[in-house]
Amino acid sequence: MLKHWQSHQEYLHFLHEAKIHFDSSQRKRLSSEFASARDKLRLLDLDPVMVHLAPFYSTTGRPALNQPQIIRSLTLMLHLGVTSLTRWLNHLASDDLLAFLIGCSPSSLPPLGSYFDFIDRLWLRNPAFERLGRKDLFPAHKNLKPSKKPSKGEKLPNRHSGITEIIATQAVSRNEFPFHYEKLLQELFRLTALLPSLHAGLIPSDGLVLSGDGTCVHTHSFPYGHKVCSCSENGIRVCSCPRHYSDPDAAWGWDSDLNCFYFGHTLYMLSSHNDRYCVDLPLHFHFFDARRHDSVSGIVSLKEFRALNPDIPVRDLCLDSAHDNYPTYQLCKTWEIRPFIDLNSKSGRPKSIPDFIRIDPDGTPVCQAGYRMVYWGFCSKRSRCKWRCPVACKKVKDCSCRDSCSSSPYGRCIYTKPEWDIRLYTPVPRGTTEYKNIYKNRTSCERVNDRVLNDYQLHNMKIHTKKRYSFFLWLIGTNIHLDAQLKKLRLQATA
Repeated sequence: MLKHWQSHQEYLHFLHEAKIHFDSSQRKRLSSEFASARDKLRLLDLDPVMVHLAPFYSTTGRPALNQPQIIRSLTLMLHLGVTSLTRWLNHLASDDLLAFLIGCSPSSLPPLGSYFDFIDRLWLRNPAFERLGRKDLFPAHKNLKPSKKPSKGEKLPNRHSGITEIIATQAVSRNEFPFHYEKLLQELFRLTALLPSLHAGLIPSDGLVLSGDGTCVHTHSFPYGHKVCSCSENGIRVCSCPRHYSDPDAAWGWDSDLNCFYFGHTLYMLSSHNDRYCVDLPLHFHFFDARRHDSVSGIVSLKEFRALNPDIPVRDLCLDSAHDNYPTYQLCKTWEIRPFIDLNSKSGRPKSIPDFIRIDPDGTPVCQAGYRMVYWGFCSKRSRCKWRCPVACKKVKDCSCRDSCSSSPYGRCIYTKPEWDIRLYTPVPRGTTEYKNIYKNRTSCERVNDRVLNDYQLHNMKIHTKKRYSFFLWLIGTNIHLDAQLKKLRLQATA
């Protein structure tokens, strides 16, 4: 049960009262070494979290104490770059200033067990099915490393033919996908990060440009498990006895950047870029199987984001060529989202386009001389796109086919219809200035990935299982949003 939750106003009052009793050296450290940490924690309002978490605590029994202090503690730990929870608790115990910053007196710090109990409570999977104990064993051949490598720069193909179409269909027909164990963490992320940034104007409420991408997370776990049998003591070096795996959720995946197999998980995130304040914000996270293709992960993540955030409408969706498939385009059309998806070079010319029209790989009509024609707008009456001669539009100085092509000074026109192919003929035509400017937002994915994995050192944290990774990603994402909110306040103060 929740006996007492320190409200945000109580926390601010606690900081003010504690500061009176600080000596000169502590005040100096607070205004220099911990100034950004203090400002960040003062912004972090955890009152909505209490209302949301109350149903997940019993109304009887031993009360759970210092729950908001645990959240502030871990937020501060990540802000200061500490990657070990045990080491962090030692820092708290030896530095009174850190204890006061999280809202605790040095004598009432939460013990290590309270942290792990809090982490376990927020994971919605039944603990009886987790199988993480030392007595929970799996076959010795559970994680055999694949032998066949993809070509350089390529990703692993989908394991199941037609799975993307199945998932896209279920995204429309289902209320939610099963096994959504991180749902509570995603809801808390909305309360601690998305809504404050939305109210601060960092996330647009009238139409969001959303970008999605997956990244490899290498787990700190031995892929072949740990022997618990006595075979080695009896002189048997190689055996097939069941073993203990510290991260049974992890699997072998392909890292196309490093061009090698890795053991771990795939982190798929949706993000956005705020051009006015030059900040990149994570908006949704989900850890998938390392073998899962991004085309499937993207559909699941988009479905979850829309369900969790009905007040943040998605206008545009920017994705890489791994998502270039017809079910994704059809899903965007159903949800009235404009897709900006890089084309897969392996896809050929669609048969639905008339043979008399010559096109570039991105669907842009090409004239007799081989020049790309100029997009001239959408004709709503006939539901078709108009393309004009590049010479007549002064995009090309001269053309050898000028006389034989068209005698009109307006130049030859060609029309294409979106219904010919929803993949090539998107609502915003490919190759246009508008398309290129919007698609530039997709690079926010790489910058957010870098902040999560390197700046906040998720890759250096010696943790296992999706439960731990998802929990810490909630707080890392919250830190990134708090950084953006502080940046906006500082820019406004100096304006």
